[in-house]
Amino acid sequence: MSNGDDLFTREDPIFIDKELLEISHLPEEGRIVGRDDEISQLANAANPAIFGQSPSNVLIYGKTGTGKSLCAKYVTSRLVDTAEEEGVTVGTAYVDCAQDTTETQTAQTIADSLNDQPTTGVNIPDKGISTATYYKRLWTILDSEYDVALVILDEIDKLEDDSILMQLSRAGEAGKITSCKVGVIGISNKIKYKERMDERVKSSLCEREFVFPPYDAEQLNAIMQARSDAFRDGVLAESVIPKAAALAAREHGDARKAIDILRYAGEIAQSNGDSMVREAYVIQARERAETDRFRELIRGSTPHSRYVLQALTLLSLNDDKTADDGFRTTRIYDIYEQICRQEATDTLSLRRVRDLLKEHAFLDVIEQTRYSGGSAEGAYTKHKLLENPEVIQNVLQSDVEPAALS
Repeated sequence: MSNGDDLFTREDPIFIDKELLEISHLPEEGRIVGRDDEISQLANAANPAIFGQSPSNVLIYGKTGTGKSLCAKYVTSRLVDTAEEEGVTVGTAYVDCAQDTTETQTAQTIADSLNDQPTTGVNIPDKGISTATYYKRLWTILDSEYDVALVILDEIDKLEDDSILMQLSRAGEAGKITSCKVGVIGISNKIKYKERMDERVKSSLCEREFVFPPYDAEQLNAIMQARSDAFRDGVLAESVIPKAAALAAREHGDARKAIDILRYAGEIAQSNGDSMVREAYVIQARERAETDRFRELIRGSTPHSRYVLQALTLLSLNDDKTADDGFRTTRIYDIYEQICRQEATDTLSLRRVRDLLKEHAFLDVIEQTRYSGGSAEGAYTKHKLLENPEVIQNVLQSDVEPAALS
């Protein structure tokens, strides 16, 4: 058996500070690339907080990986420090609404983030108290500890309803807090999110709206160059970052995916025992990044949820021209029935399959478009994949064998 010295490598030959390539890493000011205007706009909206006044509520839209969360976290962090210099106490809370989808969960997370129990004497348990009690304790914390509080609600469109937005945006007006001002920064990948909001919330919450565009190749190149010191000197081939930037810009303009590609390329070089990260590894890394991201999206999904997605994937692979326009629910259901027969399992109803398609749309795996067929045909929905069907097929094939299209 190998001894410990043979089993582990004590010095990483590729990476020197891999954390720079983690999505959760908040870069220093000089490392935030291509978002000067957006940072300035957000800072302008938050600026009144420096003087203990109410900041403007903000909704930020943009595709995944366009720097929305990064800029919001950076601006609020800088705000806290600047306000402190002016003798104003600002608190910030960050909520991932994809995880905390209910009003109770969100209220608990906000209260817990802003609470300093030794100072406030307020206990915020993970569970076991009512939503109303969480709110009462949150209002107590805000009025006793802060002049201003800013709450970032990331992926705000994943909230079950607008209740938390109603509470936060109207807390002062309703007399629930008297000395603290509250501002909300909502972040969404869905440009039409506002359309589904309650009109009362919309009027009080949507003071300012910003759209973050996708990054171009030059910006993605600069973003990755700014993080290149995650690698040891001399291990990155000169063409690696330009190639990763070009691929990412052409396909999505997503900085998260671009950084993932760069990290994966380094890991592939590592696993191959290569002392250099080469351009060839970038192509492999892109495929791995897409596969891993999609696998994460559908983790925990039920077999029938996968069968429905497999049906749409098979249609997309076998009918490229129609795939761009999308496929009607009934056509997807026909292929879904074939898959169920192949798997020797009973089919779900057409109505339940519609619900499963809606769940995939909610996760941004597919896109749904409603059409009016006129008096002869009536209304119907078309569904198209937002992911590469080959990637989806690779992830699903171990669970759902491809059915033959009739």
